[in-house]
Amino acid sequence: MAENDVKLLGSWPSTFVMRPRIALNVKSVCYDFLEEQLSSKSDLLLKSNPVYKKIPVLIHDGKSICESLNIVQYIDEKWTNSGPSILPLDPYDRAIARFWACYIDDKWFPIFRCLAVAQGEDAIKAALEPVFNGLVLLEDAFKNCSKGKKFFGGDKIGYVDIALGCFLGWMRVTEKMNNVTLLDEAKTPGLYKWAEDFCADSSVKDVMPETNKLAEAAKDLIPKIRANASS
Repeated sequence: MAENDVKLLGSWPSTFVMRPRIALNVKSVCYDFLEEQLSSKSDLLLKSNPVYKKIPVLIHDGKSICESLNIVQYIDEKWTNSGPSILPLDPYDRAIARFWACYIDDKWFPIFRCLAVAQGEDAIKAALEPVFNGLVLLEDAFKNCSKGKKFFGGDKIGYVDIALGCFLGWMRVTEKMNNVTLLDEAKTPGLYKWAEDFCADSSVKDVMPETNKLAEAAKDLIPKIRANASS
């Protein structure tokens, strides 16, 4: 589906930018990806998101939509006739999907971020437990939401898949850098297999950064996150 006036402002290592990129792929919407240098934000970004001044920003027909999950919902509602529905059609299932997406952003991501920037064996060990406990909780959510199918969204990638799946690249980097295991085949078998299926999906594999490339980016990004956290 050709869309001549769809632009996405983002940065390739960003987990949150991955969300609208996957959603646009799910809906087969063509778009221009405008790479932002976060050390020097463009005038277009500042104009398009004057409140938060953050990526991602979707620009469609000259109008800006901000915040990653808000953008995903917009894409789902705007291109209803292209590709599968991202949010469930059933109102209850839709509410549950939004609940778990909020949990991922509000509860799980902050503790995962602490693990990603942890330094020293004791700090890593202390940060690992709440992250893993959260993944065990999401394992149960996966069983309930997927109803025995491949994804949280059923047969196709859905809203919660996008909300959580965008972190898989950085989870692999964190495992590698901190010598830990997050998705355990024995303890979280559902999520373990889900992660494989998610990364192999055609809407994901072209936008999921390679682990080695992310690891190189992490050498620059993680010290900045640590500095901001301590300031």
